[in-house]
Amino acid sequence: MATRALILLEGTTQKACLPYVLAAQSLGLHPITLSADPVEYDNLAAAGVEAIRVDTNNLDALIRECSRLGAIYDIAGITSAREAVYATAGKLCRHFDLPGPNPASIERCCEKFTQRQLLAEAGVPVPAYRVAANASEVATSAAEIGLPVILKPAVGNGSYGVRLCRDVDELAEHTTYLLGGKHIWRSSPRILVEEFAQGPHFCANIMGNEVIAIAAAEFGPPPHFVFHEYTFPAPLIDDEYKHIADVSLSCLRALDLGWGPTNIEFRWTKRGPVVIEVNPRMASGDPKLIQLAYGVDLITEHLKLVIGEKWDLRKKHSQTVASRSLLPDRDGILDWIDGSTRAAAVPGVVEAKFIVQPKTPILRKGDYRDRIGYVIATSSDLAQTKAILQRAVDSIDWSITPFPTAAE
Repeated sequence: MATRALILLEGTTQKACLPYVLAAQSLGLHPITLSADPVEYDNLAAAGVEAIRVDTNNLDALIRECSRLGAIYDIAGITSAREAVYATAGKLCRHFDLPGPNPASIERCCEKFTQRQLLAEAGVPVPAYRVAANASEVATSAAEIGLPVILKPAVGNGSYGVRLCRDVDELAEHTTYLLGGKHIWRSSPRILVEEFAQGPHFCANIMGNEVIAIAAAEFGPPPHFVFHEYTFPAPLIDDEYKHIADVSLSCLRALDLGWGPTNIEFRWTKRGPVVIEVNPRMASGDPKLIQLAYGVDLITEHLKLVIGEKWDLRKKHSQTVASRSLLPDRDGILDWIDGSTRAAAVPGVVEAKFIVQPKTPILRKGDYRDRIGYVIATSSDLAQTKAILQRAVDSIDWSITPFPTAAE
């Protein structure tokens, strides 16, 4: 009998791939990654990952490779943890008659201007928005909406290229950055100019048509939107939770989603929850926090759906979980970083980890890549969890020597 295999598109990075690899193996599957550049395969080889180089932008090449693998293995499912190729994974599932998301829905959702149009047409509350292809259109759009505005690429994720522009100088500066060759575009350059919806930030995690959990999120200092702290569950009263859940399901209907994972970001404004973004994928750090908070392993349950098995989304327990990202306040060389052992020893701390090493150059980009570490804490109470987290973070310290200036 042929070995059952799970194919992961562009799943070669350890952070994105390893949880899926481990979940696949727990289900008795052999994980295989297909990647245009499987540079980190060596890091995952010990975990039993088979990595194959193939152009993941070429659907025909992927079909040929999957057909070749199908002669060796029983292909149980195909998926990806990366938004950029998730629609392609859906196309492969359609071709090989495997369970998967609707690729057309994924593609529409990933194009943020189209997403905004579909949501607005369905009556879902969204910020005022325009799309612009050049600096003149950006300036006109910002004037029509009114400063401050947010500029973001019409296609992208991870807060790449997203910035709050509070005046005309910041608007011109970021427009130049986006259109001047510094930003790497995944598609033709189109900028979404968006009203800055102000209020507390929340994220709804959905599997299928079920809202599993809602988190409260806080950002680091503006003008960027780098997540600083995450808390499950969000401190919402029942009516507020229901309001966000109802709007979340409206988003799924408007965008023809509802298969597998979806992550929806909100701001709670004067007019209630306003949808900032619908992401047709699982948020990268949330599955671990949700498993700690509720005992639901979303990655394993997602893979059950991928291979056609029945999932189990029932909550096993209820805890408060909070995660804090460690963010540098300057660019330069990281001289030293210390305290992870002390932080991990604080009762209630689940994990304290540094993700950069001393002597590493620190060059802040204004997105998730700015993190140099994180701490996760849990308890039965929100105030207690916050206190544990703060105590752990206070035991961590680092030193960054600024880069020499031209005058030096």
